[in-house]
Amino acid sequence: MSFTAEVRDELSRIEPTCEYCDLATLAALVRVCGTLSLSGPGHYRLQVATETGAVARTMIGLTHRLLKLKTEFTVRRSVLHKTRNYLIVLPDQPQLEKALILLGVLDRSRALVPGVPRHLVSRPCCRLAYIRGALIAGGFIADPRGDFHLEIAVQGEQYASSLAELVSAAGVPARVNRRRSAYAVYVKSAEDIKKLLGLLGADRSVGEIASARKVKSVKNDVNRRVNAELANQARTSTAAREQLELIERIERAEGLGSLPPALRSFCELRRAHPELSLRELGALAEPPLSKSALYHRVQRLERIASEIDA
Repeated sequence: MSFTAEVRDELSRIEPTCEYCDLATLAALVRVCGTLSLSGPGHYRLQVATETGAVARTMIGLTHRLLKLKTEFTVRRSVLHKTRNYLIVLPDQPQLEKALILLGVLDRSRALVPGVPRHLVSRPCCRLAYIRGALIAGGFIADPRGDFHLEIAVQGEQYASSLAELVSAAGVPARVNRRRSAYAVYVKSAEDIKKLLGLLGADRSVGEIASARKVKSVKNDVNRRVNAELANQARTSTAAREQLELIERIERAEGLGSLPPALRSFCELRRAHPELSLRELGALAEPPLSKSALYHRVQRLERIASEIDA
C-alpha cells in the first residue's frame, strides 16, 4: 500500500467532532471526485469513480447514514493496471436535489456553487472535516522517504482557491498550481505537512513522517561528512603531488644536500609518506611539528624553486 493510500485510509476512520462534521466530509468527497449529470429540470444523477477503497467506503457509509439515499455500487478490475475501480452512483430519486443543496453542490436557485460551501465550514472542526474529505477524495502525499509533498487535485480555479484559503485558515500555508485542465492545492514543506495531518487527526502518518525525517537527517549528515572527507583527501593528494614536484625540481637543479637540515628533513618525510596531510606528516617528525611549521617549510621550498627558475 502506498503512503497516500495509508493516509487516506487513516483519515477515513477518524470519528467526527460534532454532528455536522460528517456532512462536511461527505460534501468534500462529492465535490472533489463526483460527477453531476442533469437529465431534465429537477432530475440529477451523481456518480463517484475512485480507485481508493477509503473513498468508496466513506462515500457509501455517509450517504446511507446522513442522506438516506439509494446508491448503486460497482467494482471493476483493471486488467492492464491490476487495480480495482469503484463506481458509486446516486441515481435520480426524489430527495437527491435536496441532498445536493445540503451538500453545497447546488445553491437554493439550483445553480452550481463555485467555491467551498460556507454553511458547511462555519465551525473549526467542520473546516477540518471538509479538508479531511477533500484529502481522502483527491489527495496525494509523497512517500516521506523521498521528497515531502502533499496536494489535492480538484476541478475549477475558484474552488481550488477557496479550498487553499480554507487550508491556510487552519494555519497551514497552501498554494494553487494549475495542472492542464485541473488544479492542485498543495503544501510543500515537511513541517507544514506534519502540521496539517496532525490537525486532521492522522497521528500515525505524522509519526511516519517524523521517523523518515530523522533517517533522512542522519543520511544527509553522513553524506556531508563523506563528501567533506573526500574533498579533504583530494586536496591533500593535490598538495602532496605539488610538493613532490617541487622537491624534484630542486633536486635536479641543486640537489637536496644544498638545503638546510630542516628543509632536507621535510623532503625526506614527504617522499616517504606521499599520502599524508601536513598535519599527519608533522606527527611523524622528530620532534613532532605543527601543520603551520611544515607549511612554512613548503613556502621556503617554493621561494627556493622560484629563485632557481629565475
